[in-house]
Amino acid sequence: MQRPEGEAREAFPTAFQAVLLYVALLLCELLVGAALRDMRGLTELASDQTSALTLVLAHGCVFVVVMHFQNITYRSLFHHSPASRRATLLLVVPPVLLLVPALMLTISAVLEVLVRLAPMSTGQELMFQRMSDNGIASLMATCLLAPVLEEMLFRGIVLRGFLRQYSRGHAILGSAILFGAAHMNLYQFVVGLAMGLVLGWLYERTRSLIPCIALHLAYNSGLVGMGRLLDSQSGNFSLASVATVWLVSLAAAACGTLALRRMLSHRPR
Repeated sequence: MQRPEGEAREAFPTAFQAVLLYVALLLCELLVGAALRDMRGLTELASDQTSALTLVLAHGCVFVVVMHFQNITYRSLFHHSPASRRATLLLVVPPVLLLVPALMLTISAVLEVLVRLAPMSTGQELMFQRMSDNGIASLMATCLLAPVLEEMLFRGIVLRGFLRQYSRGHAILGSAILFGAAHMNLYQFVVGLAMGLVLGWLYERTRSLIPCIALHLAYNSGLVGMGRLLDSQSGNFSLASVATVWLVSLAAAACGTLALRRMLSHRPR
């Protein structure tokens, strides 16, 4: 007998299946990217536009297959919680956004130390420069497409399945490690691991991608904005201004954390 719509098979994905799922996504990206590059003369797409379209089409292929065989609807994928979407958007998202400045500053400080200990290669520097490109397609991919698609995959499918099979801590940690490793370099692994732990806790408590996408989108957009601000100011900030930014960011994060802990003290069934 067919399962009710929106109900997933609880055995999927295991940790091994999650790794295979990401490998399948990489293969899809390679195939779709190669096809689009061969058709560049017909489509007249720039390289950043090709990359953004590849990201969407490859994830789309994986989602269609997984969600079909697991009987998951997009409605259920985005919000699998007894709380209403409006309540989640209006009550949970605002304190979540208060976490963003402190997360940006803390992770950036850790990365700065990491880069000093393990300097980037020329290829890695070029890769990060391309990610911060001013093109509309690059900005869309970084600030919108990546947050939405990555949350759908790593929280909506992977962590959702892990929480049905493993303990809460192991599920969140495992999905965060996979999320970091999926970026395939040491620097983004650290970022992905840290963000994956925060996003994993948030999803485990809300069973909704709405606050996860909001946090991920705000974080990526904030990094782009912070990078442009630093470039325009050439890093000329007084010690007092830096201290003020840190204090305000930490105070906002403390308020957001307290509000979230109070609202999300009970996990949804």
